[in-house]
Amino acid sequence: MRVCWVRLDGFRNYEDFSVSFAPGVNVIWGENAQGKTNLLEAIGFLAGAKSHRARGDKELISFRRDQGTITAQVDSRGREFLLEIQLFRGARRKIFLNHVRCKTAAELSGILQTVLFCPEDLSLIKSGAAERRAFLDHAICQLRPRYAEALSQYHKLLDHKTRILRDWEKNPGLLQVLEDFNEAMARAGALVIHYRAHFVKKLAQRAALIQREFSGGREELALTYQTVSTVRDPLGQTTAIYENLREHQDSHHRAELEARSCLSGPHKDDLLAAINGQSARQFASQGQTRTAALSLKLAERELFQDDTGQWPVLLLDDVLSELDRQRQDFVLERIQGGQVFITGCQAPEGDFPQGNVLEISQGKLRSRQE
Repeated sequence: MRVCWVRLDGFRNYEDFSVSFAPGVNVIWGENAQGKTNLLEAIGFLAGAKSHRARGDKELISFRRDQGTITAQVDSRGREFLLEIQLFRGARRKIFLNHVRCKTAAELSGILQTVLFCPEDLSLIKSGAAERRAFLDHAICQLRPRYAEALSQYHKLLDHKTRILRDWEKNPGLLQVLEDFNEAMARAGALVIHYRAHFVKKLAQRAALIQREFSGGREELALTYQTVSTVRDPLGQTTAIYENLREHQDSHHRAELEARSCLSGPHKDDLLAAINGQSARQFASQGQTRTAALSLKLAERELFQDDTGQWPVLLLDDVLSELDRQRQDFVLERIQGGQVFITGCQAPEGDFPQGNVLEISQGKLRSRQE
């Protein structure tokens, strides 16, 4: 799996930009605020039309432009795919796969898969639950189109239910449809929990091995999926999970009306990490939490390869400079194989026989070494 070339028109600070990439390592360097992260963001956006740092499409479009476009050729599963995503300020985006318009972004699932590691991820273990849910969702959406559909549906239902709970006192008639939303949310939520639980089970096994190797056998990393309390077996059948969710909704009906917010569902899930039996969020040192965050990301990458037989495209956004030499060496040794993009503020030292070195300045390509 590889990105052969990308063309950006009106995306972030790129007005008219095109570049080809090597199938191995691509180093993208330049001073701060020149567009290195924007380029990686565009590549990652092709995997599922989601940005790791923008709240909406408008943020991705260049100033004084009403439209931005990302076009790329991707080699995947022995085939060539032409991807194009058109972004608009006042209209819905348009996604094309081999010139055919996609109905939803979920159709991109399986075409291009990426794993991003950025400086913010180094605090993943000690961040809030929302960041860890986002980590799980981004990974599973790329692997399971059905999950992406269920998650999208669940979030839409959650927004509607939240508005009902917020406004029901002013408009009591809204409560007549509350039960319908609970029913639909429990069905979509059961799928979300089911997929998350199975992914975390595999992730925990792989991340524990990486953490053990990383620490020379001194640290045992354990991951636990925390979901709705009435869900007795998140790895079980979705029908049973659905019944458990309905049970929780019923028991929290009055509390939700009083709180005017939705208290029941997988939108409050978390991924808990423990190192040597103690909560990593509370007791781990900075070095241990960074190692654990690295283990999660490297485990995610390896799970993608296990599932598809192909390495996902790895995006390392200015993260190596944040690591000590030992962790840098461990990461570089572990990521052998597949296409890799590495950004930094300095050109790499020595030769780069199997890749490209690209310098970016003010959204333009200044030099290229092959």
